[in-house]
Amino acid sequence: MTTESRTAVMLMAYGTPRTKEEILPYYTDIRRGRAPTDEQLNDLIQRYEAIGGLSPLKQLTEDQRDALQKQLDVLQPGKFQVFLGLKHATPFIEESVAEVAALGFKRIACLVLAPHYSTYSIGQYTDRVREAAKPHDIEVVQVDSWARDEAFIEFLATDIRAKLATLPERTKVLFTAHSLPQRIIDAGDPYPDELRATAELVAAKAGLTRWSQWSIAWQSAGRTPEPWIGPDILAVIDQFATTQSTDETVDGVLVCACGFVADHLEVLFDLDIEASHRAASHNMAFARTQCVNSDTSVMAALASLVAAL
Repeated sequence: MTTESRTAVMLMAYGTPRTKEEILPYYTDIRRGRAPTDEQLNDLIQRYEAIGGLSPLKQLTEDQRDALQKQLDVLQPGKFQVFLGLKHATPFIEESVAEVAALGFKRIACLVLAPHYSTYSIGQYTDRVREAAKPHDIEVVQVDSWARDEAFIEFLATDIRAKLATLPERTKVLFTAHSLPQRIIDAGDPYPDELRATAELVAAKAGLTRWSQWSIAWQSAGRTPEPWIGPDILAVIDQFATTQSTDETVDGVLVCACGFVADHLEVLFDLDIEASHRAASHNMAFARTQCVNSDTSVMAALASLVAAL
């Protein structure tokens, strides 16, 4: 099979520093070339230190790439080659597209390691691929969303059921995703609807009653002056505390961080440390569901989505 008849799969993710020396350039890239202040940089470094020094995201993303390649090879041996393209770290999306072009591929299938479509996230990733591919006359196709994928829903619902069995009877499930600036949502972005679709499907499969047992919260908002989507998960946990000694008492919180598909800073720090400590301060039990990482069933489902493009 010639390269021209094969498809390059651009598997995209946010990226993470691979060494402590890369934290500053990584943070600068996130800030669109503006270096962070010493205070901002030290705050980020301390967050990494709290989870062990660096995020495991690099290895997890590579594992996801390998798992997707394995599943694609099962479906159509030799047809696909998976490349990583990262938003804020090497290999950057543009670097990977250049590699794809140099190898002679004429078709790229885009898949972002984020289930919920937003012009601000998935839209930006795929736009960068299209812009980089244009001079090489490479066709670009994409998976826009996998928020409703059956294997993804089953993965989350199964773990919710297992975790709830270990928590107090009056436990509230919070479905979370990364917050975005409110202006994007005001412009009609579908992101909140995407999250709600996942939450409703998972809740139904897990046997949760609407609102009385679950709700939606947002997390990891950027530290900028403009408003971001809320309510923030920490504020929601605080709100639960005000219902103590009432008929709506919440004794436990189970976070289903369905907007994140790998263990990284926003999960390991913002949830496992920050949100967990906030719940403990109110004498509430706390747990979260597993991230997808390289789960075989979900990777197989994503491979099927790619192969169908």
